[in-house]
Amino acid sequence: MTSHQPIILGLTGGIACGKSEVGRILQQNGFAVLDTDTLAHELMKAGTPVFKKITERFGELVIGADGEIDRVELGRIVFENPDALRSLNELVHPAVIEAAEQWKAQQHGDAAVLIPLLFETGWTNGWSAIVCVSAKEETVFQRLEERGLSEAEARKRIAAQMPLNEKEKQSDFVLRNNETLDALRTETVKVLEAVRSRGNDHE
Repeated sequence: MTSHQPIILGLTGGIACGKSEVGRILQQNGFAVLDTDTLAHELMKAGTPVFKKITERFGELVIGADGEIDRVELGRIVFENPDALRSLNELVHPAVIEAAEQWKAQQHGDAAVLIPLLFETGWTNGWSAIVCVSAKEETVFQRLEERGLSEAEARKRIAAQMPLNEKEKQSDFVLRNNETLDALRTETVKVLEAVRSRGNDHE
């Protein structure tokens, strides 16, 4: 087997397009995977600097009965108000990027970071390739409905992100997730081969 330089992927895409699923496929292919949504939840836990900043900005309303941030309530507030969403992102994103960069520096093999707002945060440097996971609008709405969101809530969440076609244009590769899990697996492996061969060309 030929040796290769480790690949570091920035994995982005729209809401409900299947980023987590692609993350699982990458893990099955030997990648270390970091989900920045999960990382953000960790950084927002009670007692952390980010928790303190969020509660100072949004008040006691966003603290649940368990003393942790009530993410449903916080989501309701920020997706109703673009300024509030911008404010939350300014509090959370720098801490997430710093922690994720530390994680990246500790990896010695292939790795991928799942970042829904990769382009929105301007975090475009330091990747072997940026891959966008994409899906048709009707598929996205169907998946969000299955998660319990109304059509109005789904539209607000989609509108809060950069348009998907814009993310596709700015990415090195696009993975379309409109069919079966097997089809997504096949597409993911094809993209990995393309990233590797591009890396070899550059050596």
